[in-house]
Amino acid sequence: MTATQPSPLGRRERNKQQKLDRITAAAAELFDRHGVDEVTTQQIADAADIGTGTLFLYAKSKAELLLLVQNTHYAEAIDAGVTAAATETSPIDAVMAIVQPIVECNRRQIDNGRIYLRELVFGDPEEPYHRVGLELIQRVDDAYVEILRRDGRIPAEDAALLARAISAAMFISLASPLHLQSTDAEVCADIREQVRVILDHRSFL
Repeated sequence: MTATQPSPLGRRERNKQQKLDRITAAAAELFDRHGVDEVTTQQIADAADIGTGTLFLYAKSKAELLLLVQNTHYAEAIDAGVTAAATETSPIDAVMAIVQPIVECNRRQIDNGRIYLRELVFGDPEEPYHRVGLELIQRVDDAYVEILRRDGRIPAEDAALLARAISAAMFISLASPLHLQSTDAEVCADIREQVRVILDHRSFL
């Protein structure tokens, strides 16, 4: 049986996607260069070659634009981490294979990364880009659960709780003002120690 091919996008859908791609690229470049607080929606609209009215059809605020941009970066980082984790035999090394690209992604512009985490915690969960961000967090948790269950000794319920603890440690470390001057390697080392403590009582290392 021949697989059904997806229908090609119509002209209107292609135009909408092209505008969204331009908005994402323009916002990403300006946020990376100047930081989200120093960029206006007018600057993003100008860089994307659209009107501000059109921009607000795709994102209602700068916070939503940041979520759009960071979600794209996070999805790429998670893909890279999950791929790298598959080649690791030690649970803690597999977990850190996922953590490292997420840390690097979050800290490519430190203030933007901290604001992104704040938006995920306190933003509107019904907003589409916020919802995507929460789905990405769940994907990370699911990847941790898979790693923790490879050994066969940890039941699914415990693996899920441990995964949430690991995610909490990672995101708190990323948001902490104690790491504003730290390198990515130092942040990863701190997270690794926390993961070690979380897992160590199970003699899982």
